[in-house]
Amino acid sequence: MSLSHTAAEYMLSDALLPDASSSRAKGLRLELPSDRLLKFVTVGLPLFLVSLAFAREFSAGSQISCFSPTNFTGKQSAYTDTACWDSLIHHGFDAEGRAITKSLWALKVFPYSLLVVAVLMYLPYLLWRYAAAPALHCDLLFIIDELDKSYNRSVRLVQHMRKIQQASAEPEQFWEEYERARQERYFEFPLLERYLTCKQHSHALVFIYILRNLLLLLFLAATCLYLVFLHLNIFFQDEFSCSIKTGLLQAEPHIPSLIPCKLVFFSVFQIISVAVGSVYVLLIPVVIYNALQLCQWDKGLLSVYEMLPAFDLLSRRMLTCPLNDLNIILLFLRANISELTSFSRLNAVSALREATANKEDIDTVIDFMTLLAGLETTKPKH
Repeated sequence: MSLSHTAAEYMLSDALLPDASSSRAKGLRLELPSDRLLKFVTVGLPLFLVSLAFAREFSAGSQISCFSPTNFTGKQSAYTDTACWDSLIHHGFDAEGRAITKSLWALKVFPYSLLVVAVLMYLPYLLWRYAAAPALHCDLLFIIDELDKSYNRSVRLVQHMRKIQQASAEPEQFWEEYERARQERYFEFPLLERYLTCKQHSHALVFIYILRNLLLLLFLAATCLYLVFLHLNIFFQDEFSCSIKTGLLQAEPHIPSLIPCKLVFFSVFQIISVAVGSVYVLLIPVVIYNALQLCQWDKGLLSVYEMLPAFDLLSRRMLTCPLNDLNIILLFLRANISELTSFSRLNAVSALREATANKEDIDTVIDFMTLLAGLETTKPKH
């Protein structure tokens, strides 16, 4: 029997988790994977396309080509291109022959408007980073640390129970005290469970998260509407009639009233606008999904930890409406599952529990570990 007790002792001592709190604080992820992808695409895509547009502008030189009269010199032609690019006003005639003008300045400021779009898309991330991330970091650090400590306390409790069982002269009395202690919840972890229960009544994180997604959704929709407006009003006209008879040139008879011009960069801006609009339209359902995932509980993680003694946040139906900070914390715990060392071990124990034929004898991690330690072999059978 001493050999089995020694083996059980080694098994339980090896089950303890090392202290990793020092490195854990730097490795916590304060963004969900889907939110990180949204930030990368919504901010990075317009910046990337604008950089390509500016690179083409610097390499190609003039962004406009005007068909000056043949009697113009080289300097006069250059002046015509510059003047028409500065004005970007189309002079035409309506169906009744009346002169009309139409400004094409939106094309000139289009690359800079995409820079504004990138800044707007970054604002929801800044809101989350400075308004919610510090509090979330503290919550995650405390909860992850307490979950691992709860696991270690359970292992140490099993070690202590083994010693008491070995020293007990009456096995039946030992198991009666064990069952009474479980019924009176002497094995519970009140600090962690009450902290999680308290987070159900807090709504600061969930409010900021929903506000972040609403702002992102608003900016995506506004950008798509802006691009649709450009296509319906401006992005179909790559040629326009320019007038340079202004100022000192107004009385010059050899200067024609209208000079035809063509926008060299027009097709590039069309491709950029279609690419940004198409991607943003596809991202709108992703943003909606991120907001709707708060409408249901992620019970997989807490159900694994219910194997700990008296950790029954789910079984006692303490989970109410999912729109609270606890649900946000559970989502981020799932994203930081690599930092939660005890989860993988308890998950393995849970898998073994599901595969055990006699499941009624394994209710908590104490039952499972006492079974491995050999205590169940001496438990009275009723």
